[in-house]
Amino acid sequence: MLAYFAATILLGALIAPLLYWAAQALAARGIFPALASFEFDSFFHRALIFSALALLWPFLRWLKVKGRRDLGLAPNEHWLRDLAIGFLLSAGPVLLCEIFLVQRGVYSMKPSPPWADAFLIVPTALVVPLIEEPLFRGLFLGVLLRGLRMWPASLLSAAIFSIVHFLKSPDETVSVVHWYSGFVSLSHSFVQFRQPMLVLAGFTTLFVIGVVLAHARLQTKSLWAPIGLHAGWILASMFFGKIARREVTALPWLGNSLLIGLVPLAVCLLSWVLLRTWLKYADARDA
Repeated sequence: MLAYFAATILLGALIAPLLYWAAQALAARGIFPALASFEFDSFFHRALIFSALALLWPFLRWLKVKGRRDLGLAPNEHWLRDLAIGFLLSAGPVLLCEIFLVQRGVYSMKPSPPWADAFLIVPTALVVPLIEEPLFRGLFLGVLLRGLRMWPASLLSAAIFSIVHFLKSPDETVSVVHWYSGFVSLSHSFVQFRQPMLVLAGFTTLFVIGVVLAHARLQTKSLWAPIGLHAGWILASMFFGKIARREVTALPWLGNSLLIGLVPLAVCLLSWVLLRTWLKYADARDA
């Protein structure tokens, strides 16, 4: 797995400039002109995902994984139910939290919300879980379960999930793109560690999210509930970020995003409690 991560980062850093130049060339010819507005760092993030998917097949062959059963996955006849329930159990608490924050004056609604930009979040909320859940909860957790017990594997996979999400540099860190710009963008991702407490707070929330997603995957032996949970968190938080603006920072309760602070952590834990309650009910009803 360490070799896979290293190869993914190396390949992503190398192909990121190629993706950027290709996008600029298409935009210059009037093909997808919106691509010209994206900064290089956006292409670097997409390059990492592309690299992870491109190296997935040789990684599976290396591990001699021939099917989902080798990763502890099974067919799920209730996949649509689990997908919908997962979405509701994550998006619902986040939505209630956002209403509370607006009422308390921590956030305020923008006078003229960019609704068009906000609704562009929907494809992201659909695509990202379909990529990340098979990778983190399907592959990585499945591989870890071949050598570890359930809880150590779940905690380690959650840590990997959280760490990978910190491989993100601040926007607009690369002004002129060279062949080595991917490595420059990667180095800039470590700038955020100048504020260790904020990093720790963000890591903790992402870690808890990873544990909840792992629990959903293990209890259902399927990825549909984690996909629903993941989509609900993305849609509810990112959509709100487009139509509302933060007025105050209230550490330790809430930081500069809905991932930092005790309030987001409590919301994640509430989703976990609701998930455990639902799974017990579903198991009793299906028995």
